Amino acid sequence: MASAAMDFSTSTDTPAAKPPNRFWTFAEGRAMFELGAFYASRPMLSTLPKGDGHSVLVMPGFMASNSSTVPMRNLLSDLGYDAHGWDSGRNVRINEELIDRLETQISRVFRDSGRPVSLIGWSLGGVLAREMAKMHPDKTRLVISLGSPITDDRNHTNAARLFHFFNGDEPDRLRGGQFQGLDIAPPVPTTSILTKTDGVVHWRGSVQCPKKTSSDHPTENIQVYASHCGLGVNPSVMIAMADRLAQEEGEWMPFEASPSYSWMFPKLSIDE
Repeated sequence: MASAAMDFSTSTDTPAAKPPNRFWTFAEGRAMFELGAFYASRPMLSTLPKGDGHSVLVMPGFMASNSSTVPMRNLLSDLGYDAHGWDSGRNVRINEELIDRLETQISRVFRDSGRPVSLIGWSLGGVLAREMAKMHPDKTRLVISLGSPITDDRNHTNAARLFHFFNGDEPDRLRGGQFQGLDIAPPVPTTSILTKTDGVVHWRGSVQCPKKTSSDHPTENIQVYASHCGLGVNPSVMIAMADRLAQEEGEWMPFEASPSYSWMFPKLSIDE
């Protein structure tokens, strides 16, 4: 079995934060091919491990809305999950109103289903998913982030200026200091899916370090071949995501790709 585990064995220094190479930014248009691959492989994706019916809440990326996550949510529904988009419109401002709406929605879904909710977030949506899981770990089953800048240093993304335009130097950080220490994982199993050809968030900004979490609340990094804008439809992401969600509650294990899919998941090394 090919493991997607991360190799920290020879890493001693953390490189200075920087945005992705411009080549990958200009190449983000390849997401259209990933969307085509998603629909071409849809019959195969429908055969992925089925879910147990628990609720999954999907949060879109910065400047995006629920429409961007429709393909993913439709697949999750077909696999047997109770898939939800968020109730918060376009993901632009991080303020108290947004946090209130997310807390209300998560609490409602949790109450209606009677079970913890899995949170999936794309880019900035993944940051929100992690922070909501920190605030409500009792209502959260697991977290999956897709190309998310899980660091307090905004220099990892080339969307920093646009984010600053809408949110200022310091977004509303009510809730007693929430949204600080973004690199600290929530106290639930947490998966970061990332790509080294991300043209929006430098891949290093999406890496979870095991030193930042408890052994009781495991984290993992899964590398795929994808663009940033294609992460929400890339077939390899769907395969990894379905595998993570299909685990029995309380029986989380690190991701291992099956032999037929192992080529999609290169081992992640940070010594590059």
